[in-house]
Amino acid sequence: MKLTYPKDSSHINIGEYNLADPKLHSNEDVHLIWHAMRERAPIHWTETESGLGFWSVTKYSDVKSVLSNHKDFTSERGTLLNLLGTDDPAGGKQVTVTDPPRHSKLRRPMQKGFTHKSLTKHVDVIKGEVRKLLLPAVEGEVIDFAQGMFALSTAVAGAILGLPAKDWSLITQLTAMSIAPDDPKYQLEEGPQATLQYAHQEIFSYFGDLIMEKDDWEEDEVLGILLNQMIDDDPLDFGAILANCYTLLLGATVTTPHVPSATIYTMMEQGGFEEWSRHPEFLKTGIEESLRWSSPASHIMRYAVEDTEIREQKIKKGEAVVSWIASANRDEEIFENPYKFDYRRKHNPHISFGSGVHYCMGHLAARQTLEILFNELFETFSGFELCGEVEHLSSNFIGGIKHFPIKGKVKHKVKTY
Repeated sequence: MKLTYPKDSSHINIGEYNLADPKLHSNEDVHLIWHAMRERAPIHWTETESGLGFWSVTKYSDVKSVLSNHKDFTSERGTLLNLLGTDDPAGGKQVTVTDPPRHSKLRRPMQKGFTHKSLTKHVDVIKGEVRKLLLPAVEGEVIDFAQGMFALSTAVAGAILGLPAKDWSLITQLTAMSIAPDDPKYQLEEGPQATLQYAHQEIFSYFGDLIMEKDDWEEDEVLGILLNQMIDDDPLDFGAILANCYTLLLGATVTTPHVPSATIYTMMEQGGFEEWSRHPEFLKTGIEESLRWSSPASHIMRYAVEDTEIREQKIKKGEAVVSWIASANRDEEIFENPYKFDYRRKHNPHISFGSGVHYCMGHLAARQTLEILFNELFETFSGFELCGEVEHLSSNFIGGIKHFPIKGKVKHKVKTY
């Protein structure tokens, strides 16, 4: 998803665009399309080439309402456009595709692995990974910042989930294939569906082998919690355990890599990196702005439980409703000057972590990682120089950058462990 600054969308013919097309998000100005939709068609029906269809919701209030209303809009049939028309087999078993009250019973024990206390023990690991990834830039080399951030996010997920460090590079590749199976960098010759199936099989197999081999889980390691979890006096079946391992891995690696890449790229365009670095009091507000600005998870899908309405538009029972988070985070009614990155922004109720009962479980981990990363960047560099072409992921789900070659302007050398 390109980070653009649209002003006039009057020439956009909304009906010409299919927001389910991954290439639209990597090659076109999708923010301009959302801008037009918010102004002229905030609830819009799209019919795909396969004969399926979905409603797009683009205004902040509507997106938040759909995501928060599990009684009228269920997550159990699937939450991503790549499963449109096919019920998710993990529905009712995986925390992201389960509605209350069972959702709460699944989520509550897992949340123990994402508390401030449990995350604190991973700080040194995260700092070490950040410094290792930045070291080549400190020594004057060109680094692919986007690929480095992919690796960092996997390291954070690996630390939280208790995955051996030797496996992190493999997990990085498989996760990228899973979130962007349409992207040429990650797609197998057999096509996106085969890529997605392969990634799923390999990740599930990996977690299955790990669970069978390891029995010394720490009290707050999420996989150990899952293995001992009971719901209504019944243990989770093995398939449900694997499904939740998968979604936790995905959740941990979706947000973190794309936020810093989008932020650094934008500040290279607009300026402001050095100024922000001189104001540590704005570190947290700047990170919240980075989350709003990048909106890495572009959409979340729901299905109407019964006939209902949004803005007087009738939605039939069983129809898919896609909430475009990245559009909601640019809504002019909520955010003043929404196409400006402002690290001092005061009013910033972004929904990059979702809304309602499915609010991202790993939001504390993401914020902690981003604080560590930006502290290191501000202490070490005065700015960056672009050294090649910036390439965006071909994905309707992740609005991210896959290649971002840069060279750092060094203040002083990074500390190493």
